[in-house]
Order: sequence, then structure tokens, then C-alpha cells
Amino acid sequence: MVTLIDVSHTVEDGMITYKGLPAPIICDFLSREASKLHYAEGTTFHIGKIEMVANTGTYIDAPFHRYADGKDLSQLALESVAQLDAVIVRVNPEQRPIGIELFSSLEVEGQAVLIQTGWDRHWRTDQYFENHPYLTAEAAEWLKQSGAALVGIDSLNIDDTTSGARPVHSTLLGADIPIVEHLCNLEKIPNKPFKFSAVPVKVKNFGTFPVRAYVIVEM
Repeated sequence: MVTLIDVSHTVEDGMITYKGLPAPIICDFLSREASKLHYAEGTTFHIGKIEMVANTGTYIDAPFHRYADGKDLSQLALESVAQLDAVIVRVNPEQRPIGIELFSSLEVEGQAVLIQTGWDRHWRTDQYFENHPYLTAEAAEWLKQSGAALVGIDSLNIDDTTSGARPVHSTLLGADIPIVEHLCNLEKIPNKPFKFSAVPVKVKNFGTFPVRAYVIVEM
């Protein structure tokens, strides 16, 4: 028997994911009422339309997000984003810089490493954009050297955004390690083995896209 746990945010019209980036616009392309003109009586369809930046909701970063010659979304192997053995690191909610000391005792080779900070409790509030938890450059380097397959976090950004430097993105994406940001509900994952998936749409020349991220736990 397995349990599925959704760890991604719902994308909604007008929702701000990252301050300075526009909210998605979700509307009808073809409404049910308008579709009556095209189909037999009693038959209606809805075709929706969405306008959004790629960094919306819970999303994955492919190497192309940071590097022009990196793998784009269409080049990510399914094995790199789906059914990954995973480990969770639970961080004190008051801790901002997340250093190497929280990872050094873990075995992460070939695994997705999910970092639970609890910051998702501020989702859709002004607090979400200020003083968020982030990984240090040293922690990113350790994860790279230790063979992590993917790294995810339930925070605004995996990097410190108080400057223009992005050492964690640079290190992980430079090593072909995808990043998933804006996760949620990580506290629902029990302390037992689980698998993680975060599969984006297969888009050419795109480095970021929303995902339906979820965990599979054998109960």
C-alpha cells in the first residue's frame, strides 16, 4: 500500500510567486457557452488560456536556466526528475542560512534532497518574500560532491537573494542537478523511505517550468 503526498502549490489567477514577476492570467479561450456554436446540442467544451512566466508556483530549474549551453527542460531525462529515491532534511524554522552541518551525516548519492524549512506557511503573504531560508554555497558544493540527484526547498529561493550572486544555482545546475523551489507540505512526509517526482512539460529552450511535485511513501 502506498500514499501519495502532493508537495506543490496550486497555480491561481493573480497569484504572485516571486516579487517583481507578473502573476499568471488564467481565463477562457473558448468558454462553454461559446462552444455551443461549434458542437451538437448538449455538447460543450472548455478550452482555457494561461499567460505566465515560467517561474510560477512550484517549479523546477534545469541547467539552461543558469547556463546557455545547459540542458533545457526537453533534455532532462525522466530518470532525473521522476521516481527518485529521496531524503528529507528538516530545518529549524528560525534558521536562515542552511549550512553544511545539516547534510554531512547524510547519504545522498543518487537521491533527491528535500529541505523542509516551513517557509511555505507564509505562501501568498508579504512575509514570504522577506528574509527567507536559503542554502549556503558550501552546502551546495557538498551536495554536488556527494552526488545528490536533485535538490528541492519549500522557500522563496534556494539562494540568498540579498545580492545578485547565485552560488547555489551556479553550483548545482552547473553539475546537472535540477532544483525545485516553492515546495510545500513537506511536514506531511513521514520519517521513512520515499520517492519524489517533479516532472515539467517538455519545452525546448526553456529552463524553468511549474511542476506537480509529489512524494510516494510505502505505508
